Amino acid sequence: MSKHISSLAPSVVVDTAAARVAVSQMIGRISLRARGDLAAVGQAIGVELPTQIGARAKADGIEVACLGPDEWTVLVSLGQIEKVEDALAALYPSLPHSMTEVTGREVTFTIEGPQAVELLSIGAPRDLSTIKVGQARRMFFDGATVVLWRDAETSFRMDVWNSFASFLATTLETGAKELAAELA
Repeated sequence: MSKHISSLAPSVVVDTAAARVAVSQMIGRISLRARGDLAAVGQAIGVELPTQIGARAKADGIEVACLGPDEWTVLVSLGQIEKVEDALAALYPSLPHSMTEVTGREVTFTIEGPQAVELLSIGAPRDLSTIKVGQARRMFFDGATVVLWRDAETSFRMDVWNSFASFLATTLETGAKELAAELA
C-alpha cells in the first residue's frame, strides 16, 4: 500500500449554514485501465464495471466509477485492498490491464449542505447540474484535476491529489464562509 502523506487529517474544514466541508477518512484506491472482457474484471472484484463515462457501481463495500472509455477508479476499504489487487493480478495472463494502487495519492473532501452546488461552482468551469446523483466525473476545480462524486442533490465527495489538498481546502473554506455571510 502506498504511504499516506497528506498533511490533512480527517477533520471538519468548515461548517456553515451554507455548506459543510470535511476531510474524509482514508480509503483504498486503485486506478484501473482495461479493455476486453470487462465482465471477467467485474466478476473478479465483485462489482460489475460500469461502461458509461460518469457511471458508478457499488457492491459489497467496493465502489467503482468509470472515468474514461477504459479507465476506472476503484474505492475499497483498506482491509480489502490486497484482496482486490490479488483478484486483478490473477486476471493478467488472460486479460492484460493496468492496475495501480493509489491510496496515498489523494484526499477526499465531503461537501454537503443547502448551498453545496453553489460552493462547488466557485471553482468548477462546468454546469454541475449535468452531474446526476449517482455519477462521478473527472474535472477541473480551481485549476486542479479532481474527481467529483455526486451522492445526493446536496452531497458530494471530491477526490484531489495531496499536492492540491491544502489549497482546495482553503478555497472551499473561504467559499463556504462567503456563502454563509450572504445568508445572514
